[in-house]
Amino acid sequence: MTTQPTQRTQQDLLYSEEEEALRAAVRDLLTDHCAPADVIARTESDAPHDLALWKLLADGMGLAGLLVPEAQGGQGASHREVAVVLEELGRAVAPVPYLTSAVVATEALLACRDAELLERLACGRTIGALAVALHTSPDAAATTVRVENGTLHGELTGIADAAVADVLLVPADDGGLYAVPADAVTVTPQVALDLTRPLATVTLDAAAGRRVGDAEPAVRRALRAAAGLLASEQLGVADWLLTETVRYLKERKQFNRPVGGFQALKHRLAQLWLETVSLRAAARAAADALASDEDTGIAVAVAQAYAAPVAVHAAEEALQLHAGIGMTWEHPIHLYLKRAKADSIAYGTAGAHREALAALVDLQAP
Repeated sequence: MTTQPTQRTQQDLLYSEEEEALRAAVRDLLTDHCAPADVIARTESDAPHDLALWKLLADGMGLAGLLVPEAQGGQGASHREVAVVLEELGRAVAPVPYLTSAVVATEALLACRDAELLERLACGRTIGALAVALHTSPDAAATTVRVENGTLHGELTGIADAAVADVLLVPADDGGLYAVPADAVTVTPQVALDLTRPLATVTLDAAAGRRVGDAEPAVRRALRAAAGLLASEQLGVADWLLTETVRYLKERKQFNRPVGGFQALKHRLAQLWLETVSLRAAARAAADALASDEDTGIAVAVAQAYAAPVAVHAAEEALQLHAGIGMTWEHPIHLYLKRAKADSIAYGTAGAHREALAALVDLQAP
């Protein structure tokens, strides 16, 4: 599927016709191949990632290469299109390594200008993962491994989707970013709250790697794009929760009338709607800033300072307003609550992004 970047002014954050068509195609695919019951079943298995779905998204639709130029085997699209895909993946809590491979690892390789690996990631047949802890913010220093006698030594924890990665991009203490084949390291699963995005510890014991570029600018670029586009995933999570909660309260009756007709619940839903549409504006602004490379730091910090509290609030409200059924394992709300909570610390907490924003606009604390 070929998607061309949309030519728009920075102020126009509305979805284009092409973006809406992309959304419809992704949503149809996820409706057919990512049912909530199937996602829950995967979280109970030893293989939480849905690689068949990943193949359909990456290979079948060409979505893994949206950020990669056409000359290097990609689609040559922009962060706006990627944001639309992440909204839909968030709505489905899809257990695929899209954010970690098609965004984070790809952005790091774009900074390094490694054409060979970019082509492999763009086609989707190779999955990449940046070996930096999921909680690391764009302005924080990443943990590195040692370079001794030309090989890599060390342990890195909290690496998202490392279990399915074919290649790991590892920052080292010599300032380099190294591409390390997955079979050259030991990947040990960690206990994670969000079972649809597993974490792991990566141990390197004299692992051979190929230096692809400088680690600091590559990691910073990758994490900034990740933080900005994560807001679109959080938007998808919040939007699904709001939509499903409204639908349920229209159907659920008490005292022979729909529960949604009670004034107090209407107020809660109205507040949640206001927060969600505000999150949409912030997420779209971040995606547009990344696409145009203008005021990126400010837009990303604003989006992430706002996104996490809204997504978590939406999950908490959905859980409460669904009452007893929301507490069951069979209902998918727990998947969304866990994703919202895990995302709230991914690529920096809301507090960390507020501090970054304050520094960017020269707004010092009293």
